[in-house]
Amino acid sequence: MSSIGPFYEGWRKANSRLIDGVAKLADDQLGLQVGSYWPIWALVGHLAGARVFWLCDVLKEAGAETTPFRDAAHGGWEDYPDQPRAAAELVGALETSWKIVERCLATWTPEMLGEEFPREGTAQIHTRQSVLMRLITHDAFHAGEISMVLGRHGLPEIDLWRPGARTV
Repeated sequence: MSSIGPFYEGWRKANSRLIDGVAKLADDQLGLQVGSYWPIWALVGHLAGARVFWLCDVLKEAGAETTPFRDAAHGGWEDYPDQPRAAAELVGALETSWKIVERCLATWTPEMLGEEFPREGTAQIHTRQSVLMRLITHDAFHAGEISMVLGRHGLPEIDLWRPGARTV
């Protein structure tokens, strides 16, 4: 049985570039926002926390305890606007939540992608594949918002696909 990891290589690269971009931002830059959008720090925290919620709470994967989001189903950093997060904390959240993603990609096989999981408290049923697609698009959506906020403030975007960037 082979893992699904190679099929999602681009996601790993995008995550590395997001980490690199967030790590370079100063606290005042992380607090930037446009209109009613969350500040950048809240967007990053939400992105990382959603990974933990979907993989650990919905799909029952292990690892939430290794992240800052031990109870992702009951609130994330974005729910506490008076507690902004610094770059090192955000990078840690992205890295620890990515380790859960990485383990799933390394151990799940194509045959496992269709397995169904009920979402507690709802009538919704999700598959591993539907959660992966949700997370990939969720990451991309919020990375785009982060770049939009940076651009509106005259700062360079975080380009998830630039050639030659780190791909750890």
